[in-house]
Amino acid sequence: MAKALTPSHSPRAKDTVEEQKQPSEVITLLSSRELEKMRKACQLAAQLLDYLTPHVKPGVSTQELNDLAETWTQKHGAKSAPLGYAGTVMPFPRSICTSINEVICHGIPNGEDVLRDGDIVNIDVTPILDGYHGDTSRTFLVGDVSPTARRLVEVTEEAMWRGIRAVKPGARVGDIGAAIQEYAEGEGFSVVRDFVGHGVHRIFHAAPQIPHYGEKGKGKKLRPGMVFTIEPMINIGSYEAEVLLDGWTAITVDRSLSAQFEHTVVVTKDGVDVLTLSPAKVLA
Repeated sequence: MAKALTPSHSPRAKDTVEEQKQPSEVITLLSSRELEKMRKACQLAAQLLDYLTPHVKPGVSTQELNDLAETWTQKHGAKSAPLGYAGTVMPFPRSICTSINEVICHGIPNGEDVLRDGDIVNIDVTPILDGYHGDTSRTFLVGDVSPTARRLVEVTEEAMWRGIRAVKPGARVGDIGAAIQEYAEGEGFSVVRDFVGHGVHRIFHAAPQIPHYGEKGKGKKLRPGMVFTIEPMINIGSYEAEVLLDGWTAITVDRSLSAQFEHTVVVTKDGVDVLTLSPAKVLA
């Protein structure tokens, strides 16, 4: 679940009480014990997306996907972080985010949003297991999509991986954004500025902010033990976004298609480890 970009990461209405207690620029380095708990939460998140995958098809409503996710999460001893998460207008009312076509992020599941052939939909999940948040998302192709939509989704996933490959001790946050921006814009797409990746552990949205655009060599230095999300949102048209009256749903201003992929990663002494990598994908 993306963090709305704030100039100083200062606490806002949407931040939880626990988040407001943490100094805004403090970056937590996880111990090996903490990292093991984080890894379990992240693997649960990956497994949840794997579970939902066969249900993402024409005729299924986003509310049905939400209900499946909530039941599965509870069955596995976890709870859904988005449900009741504080917002500027209202708490987020569902367990997952479902963002269809021109919706950039934070789409709210409901019974009227029924998936249609040709749609693309991002599903963003964040189960909390033993106090730790596993945060990941994927964009799915629904039925027979257009070549343009397919290409957008392919480029967005590759852009995420380019950002992940830029992670290593001593690198800068700007290196991640630069790698994503250079690739996505080189393919003719735009990178959303208003929502960014974020630190994540016991706190849902923590420091540092991880913009998906930027300059190499700029920003905070990466150190082993830092855990954060990389979750680029890439648009076919303008990168500009607007938020609907519900206070959550962000859409492209020109109503062009938008796609997103997200992984939670940890900086290691040798490079990077992707905590939310699907077990199914590892086996494949």
